[in-house]
Amino acid sequence: MKPAVLVVDVIHDFVHGKFGGERAASILPSLRGLLDYARGGGIPVVYVTDSHLSVGDAEFEIWGEHAVEGSEGAEIVGEVKPGEGDFRILKRRYSCFYATGLDALLRELDVDAVVLTGLVTDICIQHTAADAFFRGYDVLIPRDCVEAVSDEAQEGSLGYMERMYGAEITSSEELMGGLLLGGGSG
Repeated sequence: MKPAVLVVDVIHDFVHGKFGGERAASILPSLRGLLDYARGGGIPVVYVTDSHLSVGDAEFEIWGEHAVEGSEGAEIVGEVKPGEGDFRILKRRYSCFYATGLDALLRELDVDAVVLTGLVTDICIQHTAADAFFRGYDVLIPRDCVEAVSDEAQEGSLGYMERMYGAEITSSEELMGGLLLGGGSG
């Protein structure tokens, strides 16, 4: 297994702003530890974040204006800023794969497994897991590095991804205990 860690929508509007709150912020310490571990082991880290056009964006009809390109709301939060050598891809829809260069980047890096982290579990994480599965990637999800707006949404989505996409629901501790680096050397 050669993994990459995807950091999905850990931006101001989803952590401290319009859609933010204690649940979203609660993943930051675990996520920071996992990112440090991944970087130390040479595992690619890819930030994929909402960056919507200011007019005519289809998501605004559902969620209202958020994460507008160039705004503070679309910026990655300071607690988990990208490090040197990390990648950043902008998206305009739920899935990190839809109309982005993510798949091409992962193929160039010879990645065959994605570790999904970030927000929101039952929306962007779940849609990204589906598209990763459809493209042949193994999917790992550390439950302490993803969050939804309720326990019901969190557990329902994690269970769905495990059943439908064979996602391995794990923890950052288990991943740092050797699962990532142990399998990532091949």
